[in-house]
Amino acid sequence: MSNTGTDRKFIAASAQLGPIACDEPRSSVVGRMLALLDEAKARGVSFVVFPELALTTFFPRWFFGNDADLDVFYERAMPNADVAPLFEAAKAAGIGFHLGYAELAEEEGRAVRYNTAILVDREGKIALKYRKIHLPGHREHEPERPFQHLEKRYFTRGNLGFPVADVDGGRYGTLICNDRRWPEAFRMLGLQGAELVAVGYNTPQHYPPAPEHDHLQDFHNHLSLQAGAYQNGTYVIGSAKAGFEEGCELIGGSCIVAPTGEIVALAATRGDELVTAPINLDRCREIKANIFNFALHREPDTYGLLTAPKDA
Repeated sequence: MSNTGTDRKFIAASAQLGPIACDEPRSSVVGRMLALLDEAKARGVSFVVFPELALTTFFPRWFFGNDADLDVFYERAMPNADVAPLFEAAKAAGIGFHLGYAELAEEEGRAVRYNTAILVDREGKIALKYRKIHLPGHREHEPERPFQHLEKRYFTRGNLGFPVADVDGGRYGTLICNDRRWPEAFRMLGLQGAELVAVGYNTPQHYPPAPEHDHLQDFHNHLSLQAGAYQNGTYVIGSAKAGFEEGCELIGGSCIVAPTGEIVALAATRGDELVTAPINLDRCREIKANIFNFALHREPDTYGLLTAPKDA
């Protein structure tokens, strides 16, 4: 049975998704997510994390020459007709969730594209929106690559900062994929008292610029999530889009990490899979009040280089 109110102990889940084909309609993807949500309800889950860009294939792997072909991958409103069934089912079950998607916003009369994630509370209301800040990859078409990584071309750097919100009795934040590799991103959430951080990702097994690192992709994923959790005394829930998607193998490894940095639940496949673990947000104090007591031990006046210009 789902918890309500200000419960600090509950069951959380990472809802990993397997490959999404380029022509798979959103209704099909949402249907898969609803199946995972049903499983979550049966397991007594209160919060579910779906991946980055969960509604479509990972389209930055292709070069698109015109906006019409590109825009089909973006959402102009959230929720919209395709995603409304997920919102409705989650609200009926009393389950909050994290959802990543490509957002097409209108700002000052022009279209702006973001890699976005939202946190939805157990009442079905959007409690927090985050737009990805650390955009990886490249901007121009590089046809010699086996696949592209054009996030810098298809998305604008996020303009909402690193927000944290009070959600269903806890302090929640979110990061998106490459953000997890940057300790500054986790620390921005930690400084605001984050107790749970949701992280969706689409990470290729093969990294063309440095293929000698291919065997480390899973290791570096967990290393980043575990370090972020421990160094900020927060739970971290990582959720992958995984498997062989349109010619590109994506890592899995969806997991739930405790504030101690320990992985307490881990996906075993690279397909649609739900992994769950009990959460006790009060355990965050073990780290926040001791090892990483920011008020007692941080020395921010010595950290000037962290915010120096890029070319410093």
